[in-house]
Amino acid sequence: MAPPSLIRRREIIAALRNGTVPRRGLELFAVGLGRFDAAIEEELGRAALGEGVFKAVRGEYGTGKTFFSRWVQHRAQQAGFATSDVQISETETPLYRMETLYRRALENLRTREWESGAFRSLIDKWFFTLEEEVAGRPGFDPEAEGGMSEAVGELLEARLSEIKATHPQFASVLRACHRARVEGDDATSEGLLGWLMGQPNVGAEPKRAAGIKGEIDHFAASGFLRGLLVVLRETGRKGLLLVLDEVETVQRMRADSREKSLNALRQLIDELDGGRYPGLYVMITGTPAFYDGPQGVRRLAPLEQRLHVDFTGDPRWESAKATQIRLHPFDVDRLVEVGRLVRDLYPAHAPERVSARVTDEVVRDLAVGVTGYFGGKVGVAPRIYLRKLIGELLDKVDEHPEYDPAKHFKLVVDAREMTAEERAAAGVESSVGDLPLEAGDGSSGGAGSHELE
Repeated sequence: MAPPSLIRRREIIAALRNGTVPRRGLELFAVGLGRFDAAIEEELGRAALGEGVFKAVRGEYGTGKTFFSRWVQHRAQQAGFATSDVQISETETPLYRMETLYRRALENLRTREWESGAFRSLIDKWFFTLEEEVAGRPGFDPEAEGGMSEAVGELLEARLSEIKATHPQFASVLRACHRARVEGDDATSEGLLGWLMGQPNVGAEPKRAAGIKGEIDHFAASGFLRGLLVVLRETGRKGLLLVLDEVETVQRMRADSREKSLNALRQLIDELDGGRYPGLYVMITGTPAFYDGPQGVRRLAPLEQRLHVDFTGDPRWESAKATQIRLHPFDVDRLVEVGRLVRDLYPAHAPERVSARVTDEVVRDLAVGVTGYFGGKVGVAPRIYLRKLIGELLDKVDEHPEYDPAKHFKLVVDAREMTAEERAAAGVESSVGDLPLEAGDGSSGGAGSHELE
């Protein structure tokens, strides 16, 4: 694997400095995920052969569910898949509204080549490929009026024949979009692409050009998702990995919305197994309460039957091939290993000084110190730990020649920089979030600091 570019390293460090999961480059500091390699590769292989695949990921806060899902997305992109992730929410993206999931999935669609705007880029590529195929036909006259537009439109509809039978609008809108491009009508072309992506408030003029009205509804979105899978195959993609993140929000919904969401998830699993979405790999992430609690999966017996996995045995023997897999919390050694990898990725102006002063011992002392704030709960510590490593050690050593962590660094974790879960682990009430935590043994909540030795 080629070393990461300076730009990529800066992107990674900037995200970690802000306490967020980097969009790209996770493979450069992923630790402890090797046990999933073979299973993920096998499942992507099945999707590439046209199967529908479903995977449920469970883990407490701090076990790295988002990190894991983005690591899998990286693997999928490297294997030739398009990827997208959708964060489930009570109001914006409930599980039972396919039209909303579809819109968010297309907005967030990514490939190895395109980090953003992938759907439009793929459509551009497909149109160009179809035009080349038409132009290469014996006897084709490119100067004939409307010849290219009509020929490409017919070829496009033929390629989408399996979708056209049940959802003819998907093909007809793409055909009208291509015709508008050939005629130089960019406003109509862009408007139709926006409508095809499920975007609301598309003007009447573009719709009139394609003979459509209204917006994409739940039923149409399901068919259009199948159309997307065909377009992906036509442009050389092996399929689509779709991550539905934070499905535990279903538990906070009103009873009717919760029931509809759980049933929609059950239906999606059955449709994947039934071959309705060839090449689609769906991964959901959620907390144990979603899978085991009274307001989650257990409320719908057919869904519970499909997702149930026995986790009562020795964790060492858990199968990565199971429908539901469990992520385990970090231990200190893994936290230290991540810290060393991040330190080595750091784009330093003075790399020799950084290496000499932010040693393995300093990295470990920081891990132990941050973990102490959370009562030894290592799984809660990674976000704060990496923020401190970058902002309080690496940045300062790199910027200030005289700065020496052994002499000048004091570890202070302020409740204002914590998430609600981190505050709970540290025993700090939200109402006193403006007070700094004391280091010590992690059991007290007053002001104070802990110095690395």
